[in-house]
Amino acid sequence: MNKMKIKPGIDRRNFIAKTTLGTLGTIGILTGCTNAGDKKAEILLPELLDKAPDGPVLKAGLIGCGGRGTGAAINFLDAGLNLQITALGDVFQDKIDNCRAELKTQKGVEVADENCFVGFDSYQKVIDSGVDIVLLCTPPHFRPLHVEAAVNARKHIFMEKPIAVDPVGARSVLASAKKAEAAGLCMVSGTIRRVQKDYMETWRQVANGIIGEITGANIIRNGGALWYRNRQPQWTDMEYMIRNWVNFCWLSGDHITEQFIHEIDVMNWHMGQNPVSAIGWGGRQRRVTGDQYDFFSIEYVYSNGVRAHCATRQINGCSNKKVEQINGTSGYANAAGVIYDWKGNEIWKYPMPDETDTTSPWKVTTPFVQEHINLVTAIRTGVPVNDAEAQVNSTLVTIMGRMAAYTGKEITWEELMNSDLYLRPKTYAFGPVEGIKEEVPVVGEENKSM
Repeated sequence: MNKMKIKPGIDRRNFIAKTTLGTLGTIGILTGCTNAGDKKAEILLPELLDKAPDGPVLKAGLIGCGGRGTGAAINFLDAGLNLQITALGDVFQDKIDNCRAELKTQKGVEVADENCFVGFDSYQKVIDSGVDIVLLCTPPHFRPLHVEAAVNARKHIFMEKPIAVDPVGARSVLASAKKAEAAGLCMVSGTIRRVQKDYMETWRQVANGIIGEITGANIIRNGGALWYRNRQPQWTDMEYMIRNWVNFCWLSGDHITEQFIHEIDVMNWHMGQNPVSAIGWGGRQRRVTGDQYDFFSIEYVYSNGVRAHCATRQINGCSNKKVEQINGTSGYANAAGVIYDWKGNEIWKYPMPDETDTTSPWKVTTPFVQEHINLVTAIRTGVPVNDAEAQVNSTLVTIMGRMAAYTGKEITWEELMNSDLYLRPKTYAFGPVEGIKEEVPVVGEENKSM
C-alpha cells in the first residue's frame, strides 16, 4: 500500500472530504451550522438513517461467537426488517452454545444445529452455508484470512476492529478490500466513531475550519485492567491462548491495537493523512498473563511537522481519562462534541437532544447498530459502501506505535509498509504453539559493568 499523500493543488479540507465521506455513499445529506466567513465549499455529511429500508431477506452468518460477536449479531438484527442470523461459527462449542442462548433470549432467534460449525475451518463453513453477509468477530489475528475467504465467495462483510495484528495481515486486508470494491461488495468496519452523529458533526466543523489549521493532537485512553483467563490443566497451549486472547499480541495486537484503535482512528480521521514516523515507549507493571504491555506512550510525526501524542494504560487503581483533543491555530476540539477557542471559551457544542426526543435530526443512534444500518442500506439501495482502507490505516498506525514501543526504536511509515512481521503459529491446531512464548518484550541493551 502506498502512503496516502495530499497532492499539490488539493487542500486538506477537500482531501479529507473525499477520503472520508467517499466511503459512506450518497444516501443523503445531514446539514449543520456553517463556519461563517469560510469561502471554501462547505463539507456536508451523509444522512444517517434510523433504520435500514425494508427489502428481501438478508441472511448473515456470525464468525466468532464471543461477547462482541454475539453483540454484533444482535446489532445486525436491530438494524431493520427481514434480517436473519442463520449460521454460527467458532473454534469452541461453548461459545456457540452461549451465543445461541443469547440470540434466543434477546431476539427469539433459533439457529439450526446443522448451521452451527465448530473448529478452525468453521469460518469457511459459515461462508458456504448460503448467507449473504458475514459478521467477522473473531480475535483480530484471524481477520485477514476470513476477509479474503469472504471476498472470494462474494459475500458482504462487517468486520470488527482491528483488521489485523501485523503489517502483513493489514496489507492482505487492503488487497481484499480493493477486490471487494471492484466486485461491488459492501464492507463496513467496527470502528464506530465515523458513523456516530456527534463525532461526525464535530469532524465536519473542524474540517470546515472552525479551529483553523490543525497543529497537533492529544489522544489518551486510560482505564482499568482487562479480563484475563488463568490457564486450566485440561487446556492445551492453543486453547489457553485463544481463550485468553486479549492478553496475547499474536491474537489481539496488544491493547494499543485492539482497543486504542478507536481513539487513534478519530485522530487519523481529523488529520487526514498517515504519520511518517513514530517513537515511544511502554511497559508492563500489573498484567498477570500473556505477553503484552499494560501502558504505551507514543509520539506520531507528520510530513508537515505536526506532532500528536497518544497514550493508553490498562491498570486498576489509577486515574482514568479519555481525551480526544484536536488542536488548531485558533482553538481546539473535543472530538466528541465540544469546540473551544484558546482562551477556553466554548464556541460550539453538539446540540444533543433530550433522550425522550426521538424525532430530532440530531438524535444519535447507537453506533454499534448504525454500522449495520449503513451496511444493509447500502446493499438494499445498490450503493456500495467500503470503509476498509480507513480501518487498515488506523490499524497500521497502532501497529507502528506498538513496534516503536516494543523495540525502543523510531519506526517510519516506509519501514512499517515494507515490514515482513507476521505474527502467527506454525499450525492452527489444539496442542503446543511453537514459536510463540509467553514472554514480555524488553527494549534496549542490558547495562554492563566496567
